[in-house]
Amino acid sequence: MMLNDNFTTALAGLQANKSRSALTILGIVIGITAIILVMSVGQGAEDLILNQIRGLGSQTVIVEPGREPSGPSSFAELFTDSLKQKDVDALLKPSNVQGVKDLTPAVMQVVPVTFENETIRTNVIGASDLIAKILDIFPREGAFFTDDDIRQKASVAVIGSEVKNKLFGPFDALGEKIKVKGLTFRIVGILPPKGQVSLFDADDMVVVPYTTAQQYLAGINYFNAIMIRAESEDIVPRVVRDIELILRETHGIDDPDKDDFHVTTQADAAERVQTVTGILSILLVSVAAISLVVGGIGIMNIMLVSVSERTREIGLRKALGATENDIMTQFLLEAVMLTALGGIVGIILGAAFSFLASIILSRIVALG
Repeated sequence: MMLNDNFTTALAGLQANKSRSALTILGIVIGITAIILVMSVGQGAEDLILNQIRGLGSQTVIVEPGREPSGPSSFAELFTDSLKQKDVDALLKPSNVQGVKDLTPAVMQVVPVTFENETIRTNVIGASDLIAKILDIFPREGAFFTDDDIRQKASVAVIGSEVKNKLFGPFDALGEKIKVKGLTFRIVGILPPKGQVSLFDADDMVVVPYTTAQQYLAGINYFNAIMIRAESEDIVPRVVRDIELILRETHGIDDPDKDDFHVTTQADAAERVQTVTGILSILLVSVAAISLVVGGIGIMNIMLVSVSERTREIGLRKALGATENDIMTQFLLEAVMLTALGGIVGIILGAAFSFLASIILSRIVALG
């Protein structure tokens, strides 16, 4: 019997049992759809996070207190007071660290911000005016506070575009007074829309002098981070090495394993994100693949049952001259056609759901 005859016979066999055929391919459809969707969403999420991290710039270096956490039990080491003004002073000396273009200490909190009867919770960052160069975002109205404001611990603030919209709507905010954690601050600058910059949402933040944040908002004498921008990407490794050497010297540390700080570059952060998302993607795809395996087993079982139920058909075909090879070919073609159809439908549904997921993810990001 010719292959096209076997194909026609197999197709007729599937059409005679449409409900069974549809239920048989369901496992394949679900499995392939799930794998494509998981891989697509995982890759999309990874690209989104990496773009946000890279938005801070490849020249940026961040020093944070505590050793770099190696697991959940070591996250408590991040909450230390190891970064202080003496460290900032030491890092600012060109003889200690060459290639530093901009540097600002940072004090970060999430606190209530109020204007008249409207209150929101937002990120308040205590920093110097150099944070504008590091984040590459400059006021569209007004200006950043000055060095005098930092020395005098002035109650002045620069607000992000989302904070402005939430508190003031279409009205002018420049020169108005807001309450940050119950303390009055005068708005001296308004930032343009920027979106997510690494771990910072530049639209949803209030920036104040770090000295003001230390004394009046946080009540601390240390920093949550020191943000540094190197003169070029090429010298970042050297800058990191110099930072580590100087901080060990100022902290009296001889053994690097006992560091009470850690230095992170944007390349380091991107590499960690890729590692984590890669592991998660493998796990999720493995789980999704189980349904694909189950679907394959389902097709095998259905074909075995089909052979048992169609003994009369098999006997009739043999009586008409069909060989065992012809009959085996027919059932194999039926299995191949079921699998191929399930794969095609699964690919189409997976692509459609992935496209829908990308639209939803984009809107979520746009809404902040």
